[in-house]
Amino acid sequence: MNKRHLALLSLISFNMAINAQTAEDTLNRINNLKLQVQEKVQASSKMAQVMVDKIFSFSELGFQEVETSKYVTEILKKNGFEIEYGISGVPTAWWAKWGSGKPVIALGSDIDCIPKASQKPGVAYHDPIVEGAPGHGEGHNSGTPLNVIAALSVKEIMEREKIQGTLIIWPGVAEEQLGTKAYYTRDGYFDEVDLCIFTHVSDNLSVSYGPSMGTGLISVEYAFDGESAHSAGAPWRGRSASDAVELMNIGWQYNREHLHPLGRSHSVITNGGDQPNVVPSKASIWYYFREITYPKIMEVYERANEIAKGAAMMTRTTMTSRILGSAWPMHFNKTMAETMYSNIVAVGLPQWSDEDQILAKAVQREVKSPKDTMGLAVKLDSIGLPVLEPISGGSDDIGDISWKVPTITLRYPSNIPGLQGHHWSNSIAMATPIAHKGVVAGAKVEAMTLLDLFLKPALVSQAWNYFKTEQASKQKYIPMVSATDSPATYLNKEIMDTYAPKLKPFYYNEKKYDSYLEQLGISYPTLRKIGSNANTTGN
Repeated sequence: MNKRHLALLSLISFNMAINAQTAEDTLNRINNLKLQVQEKVQASSKMAQVMVDKIFSFSELGFQEVETSKYVTEILKKNGFEIEYGISGVPTAWWAKWGSGKPVIALGSDIDCIPKASQKPGVAYHDPIVEGAPGHGEGHNSGTPLNVIAALSVKEIMEREKIQGTLIIWPGVAEEQLGTKAYYTRDGYFDEVDLCIFTHVSDNLSVSYGPSMGTGLISVEYAFDGESAHSAGAPWRGRSASDAVELMNIGWQYNREHLHPLGRSHSVITNGGDQPNVVPSKASIWYYFREITYPKIMEVYERANEIAKGAAMMTRTTMTSRILGSAWPMHFNKTMAETMYSNIVAVGLPQWSDEDQILAKAVQREVKSPKDTMGLAVKLDSIGLPVLEPISGGSDDIGDISWKVPTITLRYPSNIPGLQGHHWSNSIAMATPIAHKGVVAGAKVEAMTLLDLFLKPALVSQAWNYFKTEQASKQKYIPMVSATDSPATYLNKEIMDTYAPKLKPFYYNEKKYDSYLEQLGISYPTLRKIGSNANTTGN
């Protein structure tokens, strides 16, 4: 080997050593910043508790999250975020933006609650704050606080270190009606977004990638218009819209036999007429049609349209339909999920107190949970792998966003395992130390993942490569809502007009009380006395 070759080899070796040292320095810097951001999140534990408790106390149903949206946007505005209010024509929706340049990372979580799920936190039996009122029986009071805490902690480091990038925070308004996210995507809000992190309450700290268990759906209301008449005096002159509703529902029930077993459908009659002695001139029925793929959802929808037209023909009424919401089946990003899972392992589950575990086991016993006496999770889940065989179940309109940009959902441990969901029992933990600790753990994971994504440009490219090869090349995303559809912002207004004044005296006053438990005078935990139906307080 001549001197020229030796010199070239020496230069290559030198450059490799320099590159290796640079890569090691970069990694060390990122790891150091991730330790710092964990400390910042931990230092914000009080803010997390206040936000979680405050939103819990508002207990607002979908499209009516007035106090919640006002409260969160005021916090974000004070911290330098620019707020666009009323996005997609939804008064309680907003788009909060801070920073500049790429990547643009959007953080989202739902904010609505569940009908008739009012429940005192920390009380291990049914004890409503306001009888019949809504309550956070899905735990949606916790995800947005998690996003705010994580974003503000990362923002502080980005400002100090001059890290380029843009943070977006947005709310899942009316998720229980699958009512807004398809409109956000249709209206272009995610056109300039590079990545999306969604957060949802759970009973462990986890993330998954690939096709997810569950279904997509289309939410449709069919309205029939007939002719009124005196039900006894001249019934032959009437054309009953409620007959059309009943005939449609009967037709759909017979159709169920011919649905694929993985499909699901549910309905409620939203208008059955006014009173028995008047032939109803107007009536309506609202359906959720669920399936595991977009094409199959559309097939079920078209079959329902045919049945609705048939019911109108049989009753000589006219029929109109309106899409009230939709959700694509969910598909999450592998690169982002693997990045996040490494941070989940680094953070680990919260340290639960004896009181936390006592409450959890008591609630599990109360609702006869199949996980009776298990308590809270003490072992991390493994990363969620793609579902190879479809499994039916619930829907979430984050599915639409997951088909628009690379997306993952962080599930964080703020609730109790083994509960049935959409139930007062799911409210019990949601303004207690269980929820507070779970939010802080989740915020640490999200903040660390944000730093990874802002400081490692290759991850953004890899995330989009997975998105294009595993999703976009196999199925084109088409919003189920059309250009002329609009969000059903009238939903739940009458209910909240009734219950908001009754709930207002119970709004959390953080200036006067250290916690919502203290404000309500609840000893933590409050248990049912064993062997008695009497409700007693004890540990």
